[in-house]
Amino acid sequence: MTDTLGFCPTRLARLDAFLAEKYIATRRLPCTLTLVARHGEVAHLGVQGLADVERGVPCREDTIFRIYSMTKPITSVALMMLVERGLIALDDPVHKFIPEWKNLGVYVAGTHKVGFQTKPVARPMQVVDLLRHTAGLTYGFQLRTNVDEAYRREKIGEIEKAGTLEGMIQALARLPLEFSPGEAWNYSVATDVLGWLVQLVSGRPFEHYLAEEIFAPLGMADTGFHVREGQQHRFAACYQPTKTGTISLQDDPLASSYLKPPSFISGGGGLVSTAHDYLQFARMLANGGTLNGHRLISRKTLDLMTANHLPGNSSIAALSRSLFSEAAYDGVGFGLGFATTLSAARTLMPGSNRDYFWGGAASTFFWVDPEEDLIGLFMTQLIPSSTWPVRREMRTMVYAALDD
Repeated sequence: MTDTLGFCPTRLARLDAFLAEKYIATRRLPCTLTLVARHGEVAHLGVQGLADVERGVPCREDTIFRIYSMTKPITSVALMMLVERGLIALDDPVHKFIPEWKNLGVYVAGTHKVGFQTKPVARPMQVVDLLRHTAGLTYGFQLRTNVDEAYRREKIGEIEKAGTLEGMIQALARLPLEFSPGEAWNYSVATDVLGWLVQLVSGRPFEHYLAEEIFAPLGMADTGFHVREGQQHRFAACYQPTKTGTISLQDDPLASSYLKPPSFISGGGGLVSTAHDYLQFARMLANGGTLNGHRLISRKTLDLMTANHLPGNSSIAALSRSLFSEAAYDGVGFGLGFATTLSAARTLMPGSNRDYFWGGAASTFFWVDPEEDLIGLFMTQLIPSSTWPVRREMRTMVYAALDD
């Protein structure tokens, strides 16, 4: 950490004191790791609480966390690297790569048990629809429609994923879409499908592609789809809220499925990582697609990814069919793998237009603000992420500490 980087140190220090009083002391969260960087340097790093409450293991800078949907921006960058190489295009129909999806229909009536009635799509699903969640796919945990229910029966998109990625692709070929591609926004397994496309187009297993093309160049040595040998003692426990407002164990780090390579390689939510590793990824983004002499994507490609791609320049709030998203604010659009702020005033939070961000199911979160040259990163382990408003609180307190 160097100087103040335009922050008031006293105001910035309020962040961890606030989290300690409201969340750690009350056992609403097991731990918090807050990191704020500006102009390429770390301005604040706060680590408190327990990574494993039952065993009294403190949270540390190198603690390994389940980042769930913070995997999605990484997968999206991986796909866009292939776009830059001319191997796939945003307006390519998805059935060009997954032929069994060519005749997908839109749900009209019926159930998984008795069968579905469908109608033809208004236009074919395109690769861009997968990146911006306008493909007509869904998540089974949304508990909203008969299509959601079919995903649950087929075990598609569960947080702890079973089966294989190829099996999910084949199962989706048998199910209808929620809506015609491009007509609405629905948080979904679309980014898992992107992982499959990366594998098909690159000719390499998806996990190898990420390791070789993103993790190695950025020095993300602790990021992967499972906790490797020698890392187990750094792996955090995951928790869920209780009816009394405290926490109970959801995934024991000594018995977790993350301790061995998964059968399902999930580009939508399968990675574990550390704050340091994810900061490297965020720094690459904030630096226009390059870091330490390694360019992953071009500045103009990143500009394209962080622009709003929702039809009619709409917001998530206006276009969403979902009951859940990692971004539920008005004034927020969606790009190619990230949410992006259309109007900071409409979000009722301090910030900047065109900042971009995303989070994960265990309440992790990051954002990049190009206008302020600022990165924010929050790590903990509590499912679901909607339990507490800690993301809004952190953003508010970080911007309140700016002093230049």
